Amino acid sequence: MTRKSILNQRRFLAFKQNRRAYFSLWIFGALFVLCMNAQFIANDKPLFIRYGGANYFPLFYNYPETIFGGDFESIANYNDPYLQNKILEKGFFIMPLIPYTYDSVIYDLPSPAPSPPSLKNLLGTDDLGRDVLARLLYGLKTSILFGLILTFFSSIIGLFFGAICGYFGGKVDLFGQRLIEIWSGMPILFVLIIFASLLEPNFWSILCVVLLFSWITLVPFVRAEFLKVRNLDYIKAAKMLGVSHFRIIIHHILPNALVATITYLPFILCGSITTLASLDFLGLGLPPPSASLGEILSQGKNNLNAPWLGLSGFFALSILLCLLVFIGEGLRDCLRSESITIRGNAK
Repeated sequence: MTRKSILNQRRFLAFKQNRRAYFSLWIFGALFVLCMNAQFIANDKPLFIRYGGANYFPLFYNYPETIFGGDFESIANYNDPYLQNKILEKGFFIMPLIPYTYDSVIYDLPSPAPSPPSLKNLLGTDDLGRDVLARLLYGLKTSILFGLILTFFSSIIGLFFGAICGYFGGKVDLFGQRLIEIWSGMPILFVLIIFASLLEPNFWSILCVVLLFSWITLVPFVRAEFLKVRNLDYIKAAKMLGVSHFRIIIHHILPNALVATITYLPFILCGSITTLASLDFLGLGLPPPSASLGEILSQGKNNLNAPWLGLSGFFALSILLCLLVFIGEGLRDCLRSESITIRGNAK
């Protein structure tokens, strides 16, 4: 077993000893898998239809209702009792656990929308008659995907910029620090308000605008690691042997900087999710009828007579952020304990 694999194994065991972080990672993993398969859990289309000896998969193909004995050539509405009875005459169908998607409007509610929780709608409905549990599931999916994509690209840009500033130093570092000071001083909220007034926001456009500012978070930590390592003897020896700057940065210094970077990734992910929820809460985020946690919180604010709306969004967002914070603390502690052990052995 190599030294690197032994070191990684010790780090994993140290992380596993932190029960709160370890179980938070498992819960987040289960939540991630659940949300990524939201279309199979909450949908107004059947998972499978057996009709007249043939098999149909409405999740992947749109069928006209005439195929199942209906009267119109339009796309079938599988929540229509008439069409359901037609299908049952010559076969059967399997509906998801939640027979509504994030934008399905329920017309046969027992009370005016927003209706309270019931056996049919476990978390009730919003003010437009849409199932809150389905919108919560799709909202978590959108938030997690937004956070992961934003964290990935922010880390790449932050690593690159911090590596350039820390490795070369001098005027390059001075110019980079002044640029970051100016760029970080720009009010992101006002930029987003101007952007929302000019164009209709969507997932990717919001991602690009937030990405313009989110990469700054990692730069100080990466820069500090490069400034600390660039004057060590083995880096000087590599330069004297004619090793290129690119190879020194990628193979000799970057692995040390990644240790500090990894510990901050869950916190950057938390900030990304919170940013999207804040924009949706203020009405500057995803366009309707997109499902988002901030939109559910906004409906809770606007419908104080329906506390299930605000409570559902609050607990979903709080639990998600707490899981990520616990995971980040576990990563930070295990890497810190490993560094302390290495320093102790060196002494």
